[in-house]
Amino acid sequence: MAKIIDGKKIAERVKDAIAKEIFELQGPRPNLAIILVGERSDSELYVSLKEKEAKKVGIDTCLYRMADNVPEEELLETIEFLNRDQNLEGILLQLPLPEHFDTDKIIKAIDPLKDVDGFHPEHPEYIVSPVLASVKACLNEIKFESEGKRACLLYNSEIFGGELKKLMKDLGVEVSSKKEMKNADLIITALGDPKSIKGEQIKQDAVIIDVGITKTDEGVFGDVDFESVKDKVSYITPVPGGIGPMTIAFLFDNVLKIYKRR
Repeated sequence: MAKIIDGKKIAERVKDAIAKEIFELQGPRPNLAIILVGERSDSELYVSLKEKEAKKVGIDTCLYRMADNVPEEELLETIEFLNRDQNLEGILLQLPLPEHFDTDKIIKAIDPLKDVDGFHPEHPEYIVSPVLASVKACLNEIKFESEGKRACLLYNSEIFGGELKKLMKDLGVEVSSKKEMKNADLIITALGDPKSIKGEQIKQDAVIIDVGITKTDEGVFGDVDFESVKDKVSYITPVPGGIGPMTIAFLFDNVLKIYKRR
């Protein structure tokens, strides 16, 4: 039976440390601007959760809500205004954007020193993608022995995929193709394709980190068919309750890092 990697528990530890440090700094509270374009129900939910959790750790938030059909120029002007705001530590652009936007162009408009998601190609090294930080935290939590291991990485974003490959290289883990998933000791998936990975596709005692999350009429699901793999894997992140809570915690950690450097 699989052991669950409890993302909520890890996230609470990270947030407790952030709250303690912000309290001990005894200065003005860090500020985070959140830009929400459109009315996607999942994005609304994520932004609401981030606002709620930010208050708990001592981070102030300001929400810039824009209509789905807002002109790109207006969105870019808002980002430029936030880039210039000296009282603002971080800018969070809630993704995905409506399809008619050039997402790469919008992300590149954010000051890399304020990009709390670490998506900007020129972001400083001390800003780590919250998703990547969450993957690292999972591997540390289970004391993953990387020597001689093979990983299968499944993703849609080349930016995220490149970061994952670099992490595997740093750990000394060989990266296998999707065709070789059956032989992988570690599977990290971020496809957004619910229940697409089945038990017969994976190796006995593999570790699975499921970054994918999809909201359907039937509920919220990851890329992995949990019922199909639960008796085969050694460790797995649940969806929900796995990577999601951790990404919010590490997002706040980036805000604190920027705050301290300013």
